[in-house]
Amino acid sequence: MFNAASVPSCPSSSSTFSDALSGFGWTAELAELFTPLAEAGLVPARIVRVDRGQCDAVLADPGTGETRTVRLDTRPVGDADMINCPCTGDWAAVDLDAQPMAAVTALLPRTTAIIRKVAGKRSDGQVLAANVDTVLIASSLAADPDLGRIERFLALAWESGAEPVVVLTKADLVDDAEFIRADVEGVAPGVTVLVVSAETGEGMDVLRACTPGTTALIGQSGVGKSTLTNALAGADVMAVQAARDVDQKGRHTTTTRELTALPGGGVLIDTPGLREVGLYGGEGVDLAFADIAELAEECRFHDCGHHTEPGCAVQSALADGTLPQRRWESYRKLQRENEWIASRSDARLASARLKKWKAITKSMRGEVSPVRR
Repeated sequence: MFNAASVPSCPSSSSTFSDALSGFGWTAELAELFTPLAEAGLVPARIVRVDRGQCDAVLADPGTGETRTVRLDTRPVGDADMINCPCTGDWAAVDLDAQPMAAVTALLPRTTAIIRKVAGKRSDGQVLAANVDTVLIASSLAADPDLGRIERFLALAWESGAEPVVVLTKADLVDDAEFIRADVEGVAPGVTVLVVSAETGEGMDVLRACTPGTTALIGQSGVGKSTLTNALAGADVMAVQAARDVDQKGRHTTTTRELTALPGGGVLIDTPGLREVGLYGGEGVDLAFADIAELAEECRFHDCGHHTEPGCAVQSALADGTLPQRRWESYRKLQRENEWIASRSDARLASARLKKWKAITKSMRGEVSPVRR
C-alpha cells in the first residue's frame, strides 16, 4: 500500500499528471479544471473502488511521476447525499498531507453517471459508476433473454449520458445466437448488439474495439460479467463462479464496483449483479423506446394519449402487429416509474423549501424584540 507520508511535498506539474494518468482517462480538459486545485497542493486521482468511508484510487506519485494505488479517506466529502458521494470512476482531488490518512477533499464534475433508484420503496438514487463513455449491458444466451429487463437496462444506460452496447454472452452454449440477436435488436433501436464468447473468443475483438475509453459493465448475476472482464483485461483480475446448472441463475461473485485498466488502453468498471433495476427519472425511457416516440409523432393530435383517440399511430401499430403489445406495456410501465420518481422528487423539494422557510421565519421571530405594553 502506498504511504502518503513518504511522498515529497513538492508541486506536481500538469504534464506529470497527464503522462501518468492518460491511460486512466485523464484529459487536457480535466487538467484545466484541476488547475486551481493543483495550485492549492492537491493531486488528481481516479477512484477505482469504494468501501465504507474509504476508497482505493490511482494517482501520479508527485515524487516519481509513476502511477500508484492509494487508500484514501472519503469522509471529508462523505456528508453529501448518495448521488454526490465518491463513486468508482470519479476524478478526485486528494490531500496527501491530511491526517490521519490521505483524503479525498473534492470531486471534479462528472461527465456522465449511471444512477439507479435504490432498492425498496425509497426514491433516492445510487450512482453505480461515474464518467463512463460506454455501458455494456450483458445478457446470457444460456437462458432466454428477458427483453423487458434489457429494455430497462437500456433506459438506465441512455439516461447516464453514455453509449449503450448490448453484449449477448456465452454464445458457445447455443446454436441459434444470431436469431436471438435479431430479437434483441428489435428492442434496442440504434444500439449495437454483439454476440460473444469469452471461452472461444468469438466476437471479443469487436467488443474490444467498443471499449476505447471508460466502459461500465452491468447486468444480472451469472451472465458472465467477471469472465468478460478477465478476458478483456487479459488476466484473472476478477473472481468467477459458475451459474447454477438447474436454472442458469447466477451467484453474486463481484461484490463491489471495481475499475480495471485494459492492456489495449481504456478502463473497465465491473459491477455487482443487479437484481433490481429501478430507474431514476429523466429521458432514458424515451431514448430506449425511440421507435415508439417516432410513432407518436405521426399521431393526428400532438397531445394524443394513445388510447381511443382517432388517428393514433401507436394504436394502429399495435393493431397491425408492427408494435408488439409486450413492448408497449413495457414502455408504459417504465413511464409510470419515472412519473412516480418525479412526484417523489417534487415532494422532497417542496419539503426542503418548507423547512427552509420555517427556519428563516423562526430566525426572524427571534431577532424581533417583543412589544411591551
